[in-house]
Amino acid sequence: MNQFSKWIKWENRNNLDNIKFPGIYIIAISNKNLENNEFIWIQEIQYIGMTNSVAGLKGRLKQFDNTILGKTGHGGADRFRYEYQNYDELIKNLYVSVRYFKCDVKSNKPEDLRIMGEVAKFEYDCFALYTEQFESLPKFNDKKNSPKYSLTYGRKTKNG
Repeated sequence: MNQFSKWIKWENRNNLDNIKFPGIYIIAISNKNLENNEFIWIQEIQYIGMTNSVAGLKGRLKQFDNTILGKTGHGGADRFRYEYQNYDELIKNLYVSVRYFKCDVKSNKPEDLRIMGEVAKFEYDCFALYTEQFESLPKFNDKKNSPKYSLTYGRKTKNG
């Protein structure tokens, strides 16, 4: 599993290599400084996500950031926002690690399509690895026990 990047503080995420490609991103909240530590499966992991979009990991992480800031566009980040409504406080302890997959997501070539399939499968492999170790999904991947801000507080705000 050391195909993942080292842990990096959230605000430094755009410095990660090859984030123009699709891949898996793993987000942790930790009071310990994880910056530049090798990736390992830790209980502080709060979310596992993937993207096969043209914007790659960079675009998906931007969507995540926009949503924890208060916009919309990322379901997992909407769950974070339910619990962490203060962006500045949250990002002090937010870390990310990524695993990119080199391919052309705009291509219909069999090799590119297979790599995009590997990305989707790898996300589920990551869920399985985390669950084997910690006996549950990461907190904000658990849709039954992790409500969305937009469907709770967000509705109350809109409807007065």
